[in-house]
Amino acid sequence: QPLLARVYAELFAELGRPLSETEYFEQLAGHTDEEMLVRWFGRSDPASIDKRVDRYCVLAADGHTVAVETREAVAFAAGLVPVAVVSAALRRELDAVLDGSGLRQHIGLVVSQDDVRRGKPDPECYLLAADRLGVAAGDLLVFEDTDVGVAAAKAAGCRVAALTRTVGSARLQAADELVERIDIATLERFLCS
Repeated sequence: QPLLARVYAELFAELGRPLSETEYFEQLAGHTDEEMLVRWFGRSDPASIDKRVDRYCVLAADGHTVAVETREAVAFAAGLVPVAVVSAALRRELDAVLDGSGLRQHIGLVVSQDDVRRGKPDPECYLLAADRLGVAAGDLLVFEDTDVGVAAAKAAGCRVAALTRTVGSARLQAADELVERIDIATLERFLCS
């Protein structure tokens, strides 16, 4: 999210209405590009979205947006259960992150903004993931980092652990549990108990 905040701030300033990091996290984080543009400018613009995604892909291609401890945790989890990425991001930016971080081999399913009609907080993305995994949505353990994502997962009936470092714990109270990081110890607690 910090890299996204930076890219959106640069783009929105170029488009004539600057966006601070605080405004990004308080008002826009977790929403689709279209929704963010509508909320900030009153309309969406495919060319601006393409420009934003292009910038993000270049900056995220080295994989630095995924912490080493999280990479290790994903590899650990993939040895126990199917692992999916369910995101409001477009597939090509998820591809850049998954390839750059070396996580592609551990991810069995990706559900992106390209796969759904309605973005988070609508539960469509999590219901689709459950369907494609062949499980009930209530069997999914979801890690989310925005209140919008928590709302989508909870509306689908999923169990949700919210990562508090993006928007803070106060906005994530609807989650089943709050966590500070995604590491092996956290996943052992959820998956091995």
